[in-house]
Formats: sequence, C-alpha cells, structure tokens
Amino acid sequence: MSYQRILLKLSGEALGDPDSGHGIDPDAVASVARQIARVVGNGVEVALVVGGGNILRGAEFSEAGVHRASADYMGMLGTVINALALSSAIEQQGVATRVLTALDIRQVAEPFVRRRAITHLEKGRVVLLAGGTGNPFFTTDTAAALRATELGCDVLLKATKVDGVYSADPKKDPSAERYSELLYMDVLNRGLKVMDGTAITLCMENQLPVVVFNFFEEGNVERVVKGESLGTTIRN
Repeated sequence: MSYQRILLKLSGEALGDPDSGHGIDPDAVASVARQIARVVGNGVEVALVVGGGNILRGAEFSEAGVHRASADYMGMLGTVINALALSSAIEQQGVATRVLTALDIRQVAEPFVRRRAITHLEKGRVVLLAGGTGNPFFTTDTAAALRATELGCDVLLKATKVDGVYSADPKKDPSAERYSELLYMDVLNRGLKVMDGTAITLCMENQLPVVVFNFFEEGNVERVVKGESLGTTIRN
C-alpha cells in the first residue's frame, strides 16, 4: 500500500438518493461500506469525515433567515446521523468502527480525543469523525484537513462525483482541462473549487497531500490507496 493511514472525506450526498442526493439510501450506504471494508482488509488505517448535505446544508438555512451559527450546528448534527448510518453498515461488513464527535453526544458516540482516535486506528477500527470541527462557520472540508493533520494521516482523499480537478465545470464547458497534479497555491490563486481556502491552507502548512478522485466508480478508493494515478493530486 502507498498509504498506511488515510482520511477519506466523503460528501453527504454520496449516501443520499442517487438522483437527488437527499436523504439516506441504504444501497448507497452499503456500497460505501464495502469499499471501506476492502481498504481496511489491505491493512490500511482509515479515518472518515462525512458531510451532512444530504440532510441539511447550514449555509442554505442561514440564507432563509436562520442564524448562521444555529444553521451550522444543525448541519453538524446531520453529519452525526450519517456517521451512525455508515458505522452500522461498515460493521455489517465485519469491520469494527468507532464514531467520535466534535460535539458532546455521549449517548450515541465518543467525544473526539486525538490519542483515543489514534488508538482506535492502530487497532484496525474505522474511525468516523462527525460534528465537523465543533464550531460554526467552518466546513467539513476544514474538519477533514484538521483531523487528518491531528491524526498523522499520510493523505487526505477527497471523494467527489468527478474524476479530478478541472479548470472549469466539465458539464458546462466541454473544453475544461483536467489536472493530474496541482500545487496548493495553484488551487488558491486560481480559485479552483476543490476545498475551501482554509482547508487547502491547512494542508499546505502541514505538507498533507490531497487526492481528488471519483468515488462513485466502485473500487477507486482501493486503487488510490494502492498508488494508482487517479484523479488529481495536490501537493507542494
């Protein structure tokens, strides 16, 4: 394996209805669980951050008049629901999991403690990190970069619906160029919509490579971890 400890950042829509991306689709959750179980079976330690957009987007609710902080906390709770769904599905694949949250919800999950999370990883458990950073105004992309850095991950795998980073939206612009490699500063200077600027800056400061790839082709996570050149790699 090219990587021994990874953090997989997954959008909430990956667990939702295939057409709308809303709600939680059991088949989609099972597909994600199978891919993760195969990676763990190769001896790789896996941490996972999942968004909550299939349930609620805090930014959209704030535009409707809800205070931004309250809307963001609602979104964080959506990520907890997704993490619990994934946890159950992964364990059905025979892999132990632990859900750790940035919010204190002890009835359903452990609070995030860095050393405890590392111990879980070393024991072969998939660690699902929910609740974002625990603070409003920060995205789950930033949470993924933060946790990957804290846990000493070798790479941050950003799962998307497209096969990498393009110069423009390939659905709208047929001439859009796909990049195989980018520098962190390229992403920031060109305003490429990969992750928010805070997340990219955090990765850059900590020399954490990011691989953006198409998650919806089954088996791609395993291929990336094995070192195949998929998607776009962002580094210095």
